[in-house]
Amino acid sequence: MDDATRAWLISQLGTATDLNDLDQRYTRLGTARAVAIEVLYERKAALVMGQPASVNVSSVVSVSYTENIKALERQIAALEAGDPPAPDDPTDGISSTRFDVIQLRERPRR
Repeated sequence: MDDATRAWLISQLGTATDLNDLDQRYTRLGTARAVAIEVLYERKAALVMGQPASVNVSSVVSVSYTENIKALERQIAALEAGDPPAPDDPTDGISSTRFDVIQLRERPRR
């Protein structure tokens, strides 16, 4: 994994992410996007399975993880849709700067 890919993964997963774990996952999965999605699915599962989504002690404290779960789901959906682009994403030979030709036609007069 190169430095640009590692930096992209850290930007998606946070600086507290174990770099050795990322390297192992990248070797196994082959793409940074797959690594990020797998890590986020694990984090979501830990939130969902590890503790209740909300705890409320009347007049003392109220804690809810529902928004954290929704945020992880949105981030996973964006990554699965291809946004933001990862440094190792295949480009299919198409550069980001493209020029197309369009034909202009005069509209008929009334």
